[in-house]
Order: sequence, then structure tokens, then C-alpha cells
Amino acid sequence: MGSSIFLSMTSVLQRGCSKFRLLGKIAWRSFLLICIGIVIVNPNYCLGPLSWEKVRIPGVLQRLGGTYFVVAVLELLFAKPVPEICTSERSCFSLLDITSSWPQWLFILMLEGVWLALTFFLPVPGCPTGYLGPGGLGDWGKYPNCTGGAAGYIDRLLLGGHHLYQHPSSAVLYHTEVAYDPEGILGTINSIVMAFLGVQAGKILLYYKDQTKSILIRFAAWGCFLGFISVALTKASENEGFIPVNKNLWSISYVTTLSSFAFFILLVLYPVVDVKGLWTGAPFFYPGMNSILVYVGHEVFANYFPFQWRLGDSEAHKEHLVQNTVATALWVLIAYVLYKKKVFWKI
Repeated sequence: MGSSIFLSMTSVLQRGCSKFRLLGKIAWRSFLLICIGIVIVNPNYCLGPLSWEKVRIPGVLQRLGGTYFVVAVLELLFAKPVPEICTSERSCFSLLDITSSWPQWLFILMLEGVWLALTFFLPVPGCPTGYLGPGGLGDWGKYPNCTGGAAGYIDRLLLGGHHLYQHPSSAVLYHTEVAYDPEGILGTINSIVMAFLGVQAGKILLYYKDQTKSILIRFAAWGCFLGFISVALTKASENEGFIPVNKNLWSISYVTTLSSFAFFILLVLYPVVDVKGLWTGAPFFYPGMNSILVYVGHEVFANYFPFQWRLGDSEAHKEHLVQNTVATALWVLIAYVLYKKKVFWKI
């Protein structure tokens, strides 16, 4: 998301679009994403009308909409013309892609400070301060109602337990009884941080256009830097670090780990796809051209055949792998057909 925000915004502004008009487009797109998200995370199928008192508010598209709005507006407020292409690496200030965005970086660092302060210092009734555990039977059942720590508490306080996801993954293993939403408010802060790291990748591509070596050096440097942060935060362990990798919490170590892998993947794919042209990106290119439609379709039809069927052994990883591989292949095929027919759902 982050890279596309910067690349598309730069292109639109260069074509003469006013910032005010672009702000309106950003707000409208964010609104649509949030509305579509609320609709698809509240299916009733044949169970009758859904009560407003139990409408789930957070969700994946809702988080994407909020994240997109914050990052896009942040870039719009401090947008600067991309500097002219440098003729050689020595003629460029090595940190230009970072120093030119110091106001945005300052905001992102302050935002991350808010996440750290709330996560580790907000008093949560009946729970240890800074608790990151699952609650329920976890930690020998000492904190049964502390699922998600401050993140879960903030969501239940501001949104209400009935408006959150009622079947979190922690309920299966730890038999938790309180609602917890993995797409909650506090975790959105770190999704904003992750999207902004994507903006940074986009700036590298434009600021050092046609300088393959400069781009690859920066991708490698960011991958190593973020990986080092992850190792430091987790102590290179699964659960024993200061801040373990946790997708449900969207912990900062989770963000730095994924972002590190993302930069290393860019390090490999950029010369293969963009420089040498050895691969077009197919077949993954096709779902990317219709990402919203594919995601919404997946959410709506996830429980329908042939995307899902009754497994002989619901605990067998092999059967789940086969089922998910078939479902993914089908959506790639659908995206390919839509691409050939020039059918795109844009927001």
C-alpha cells in the first residue's frame, strides 16, 4: 500500500491535480473501504436480520481504509517535488530519501511512541501493566479476562465487546471468553508505521530512478536494519523477547519482521522484474490488478464450494494446505479472466 500511495500521488500531483481535490479523493476512498469492510465482516446468510447492537466495527478493510487515509494525508501535507535524477551516486546526498521526509518521520515516531506508551504503561483493570498475553488459560489462568492487554481493553472500552470479533484465535487454544479483535484500534498504529515503510520504498525507487546499485543498496540496508530491530526486540526467540512477534496484536516486532522480509524480497525481485525483465510477475500480477474485488470475493465465498469443502481430518495441515492452495489458484484464475476481459473494480 505505502509504495503505491507515494508513486500514484506523485504522478497525480505532477499532472496538476490540486491538493484539495486529491484530499477529497483520499477521504472518499477511505470511506468506501471502511463501509465495504463493515458490510463483508457482518454476514448473516440465512440467520435473519443482524442486530445493530452486535455489528462488528473493526476489520481488515476498515484498517486498510484508516491506514490509507492517515498515510496518504500525511504525504499530501508534506509533498515535495521529486528531485531531478542524479547522474552519479556521489552527486546525491545518500540520505535524501529520508531527510526530505523528516516531518513525516517525526510524526510516525511520535505515533509509535503512543503505541509503546499505551501498550506498556496504560493501567488495565485486573491485569498486569504491559501484559501481552492471550488471557484465558494462558499464564496458568492468572489473567483470564486480559486477552490482548491494553489493545483489547481499549477496543472493549471504546467500541464495546459486542462490536468486536467474537471468535479470536486465542479462544481455540486458551479458551478465552472475552471478545478480542485482531484489527482493533491500537494495532492500527503499527499498520500505519508499516505502510509508511512502504512509502519509503517508493521514494527509493523514484529518488534513485535508473540507479540500480543505489536502489539495491538501500533495499538491503533497510532489510538489515529492520531485521536487526526485530532480533533486538524478540531476543531472537519466539516468546522470550521484550516484544514478541504477534500478529493478533500487530506488535512493532511483527511489523519490523515483515517489513524486513519485504525489503529483501524487493532486493531480489527489482533486478529480476524491473531491470532485467526476466519475469513479468505473472500469475501474481493478475490478483494485484483487482485486489479489492479478489479480497471481497474471497470473504463472501470463503465457505462455499469449490473454495472450501468438508475435510476428512480438520486437524491435518496437509488437507488445509491442499484446500487453501486450490482456493488461491481459483482466485488467481478468476483474476486472470477478469484481466483479459478488462474488468477492474477500482475505488
